[in-house]
Amino acid sequence: MTVLVISGDSDPTVNRVVLELRDRAVPVFRCDVGWFPTGLSLDAVLDEGRWRGSLTTPHRSVDLDAIRSVLFRSPTGFTFDAGVSAAELRHMRMEARLGLGGVLASLPVPWCNHPARQADAGYKPWQLTVAAQCGFSVPTTMITNDPKAVHRFTTDFPQVVNKVLGVNRMDDGPVTRIAYTRLLESADLADLTGVETTAHLFQEWVEKSFEVRLIAVGATLFAVAIRAHSAAARIDWRSDYSNLSYSVIDPPSDVVASVGRFLTAFGLMFAAFDFVVTPSGLWRFLEANPAGQFGWLEEAAGVPVSAAIADMLAGTA
Repeated sequence: MTVLVISGDSDPTVNRVVLELRDRAVPVFRCDVGWFPTGLSLDAVLDEGRWRGSLTTPHRSVDLDAIRSVLFRSPTGFTFDAGVSAAELRHMRMEARLGLGGVLASLPVPWCNHPARQADAGYKPWQLTVAAQCGFSVPTTMITNDPKAVHRFTTDFPQVVNKVLGVNRMDDGPVTRIAYTRLLESADLADLTGVETTAHLFQEWVEKSFEVRLIAVGATLFAVAIRAHSAAARIDWRSDYSNLSYSVIDPPSDVVASVGRFLTAFGLMFAAFDFVVTPSGLWRFLEANPAGQFGWLEEAAGVPVSAAIADMLAGTA
């Protein structure tokens, strides 16, 4: 039986899991949906309520019936030959998504994570609601495109931060821009031009002793305290990795229980949770990324996340 790995070519996080699977002598078929249709083909027939057939690349093939589990992590978009019109391209992309994506999504095997469940959890307003329902302490949050609402919200808290709702990286030709969490200053509030153009997330600033990234692989949890040693890292530790220190920490029992409820609510087998731990010791939920990074923590803190994912995919966990 084979583990199907669906990801981009150059994902080092996936590479770690693939190496762990190979150490266990578990067959792996790795592909990217971005290879379809020129570098990946599908041949599937509905038979007794299940799609049967194969996925094939120029070098390998896997029978759909031979797939035991799926690791789905940040694949790229479909690639089509040049020379078609914009209307034809939209049609081809839709057909590929519904055809290839639909067959793959129907596979009755464990997913880490199923793309539909991962997409659901990617809606931050939804996940914040579910997090509160699951028992997490969630900071007061506003989502708006109204500058007047931002002014009203900021009067309720000593300090407020602005965060992106999705990916914080924007590739604009040769220039890459990254939007880190921003602590609003008086100058920001004096000119909120741009807020009206789209949805924005604003949140009360939570005083912190340190932060935690908690990786959940099913019921197996790895929690690492992240301590910031610069002003920039204290606002958003992603902005200054050189001034961070790490240590493994045991999460409180109530947080463990809430993590389990959250994973069940969204149907996830993996998520990377981010928390602020206040000076009084309260764990406050920031977000849960169903495709969050953990590779650098394996090196920095020695947490064997890739091994746990491989065990789960191989059915040995």
